[in-house]
Amino acid sequence: MIDFEKILVHTMSLSDLDEIKEILEKDFSDFWNYEIFKEELVNTNSEYLVLRYENEIVCFGGIKNILDEANIMNIATKNNMRNLGFAKLILNALIDISKQRNSTSITLEVNENNKAAIHLYKLFNFEEVGLRKKYYRNGDNAIIMTLDLK
Repeated sequence: MIDFEKILVHTMSLSDLDEIKEILEKDFSDFWNYEIFKEELVNTNSEYLVLRYENEIVCFGGIKNILDEANIMNIATKNNMRNLGFAKLILNALIDISKQRNSTSITLEVNENNKAAIHLYKLFNFEEVGLRKKYYRNGDNAIIMTLDLK
């Protein structure tokens, strides 16, 4: 059972990224490398959040604003902390940030085989709007999903 009083969500800092550097590829599967992520942190159009549980980073996610649209760049949860609701909290916070920035929609790509993520996005009323063939390194397709915020 998750003790919600032990959860803290805050803007990601470089020290947070340094904290998870060693486990990015091991515990956050199919993820960007450290250098790409570091570049995103200094991009003024991007905002990244981390979720700490019992003072350990267990989930993070980020958005990039392009004109009036937000694009979810990623949401990742440590392998041993999945299916506990942490990604829901991050997604909800990213939607709130997008609304505060007056975004009209949020778009994302999700691996067609990531049924848990697709289910999560559908819970938040994201709709499937397209497909990017062979989008991922392993050749998997990406489903494009959008949430209208108007």
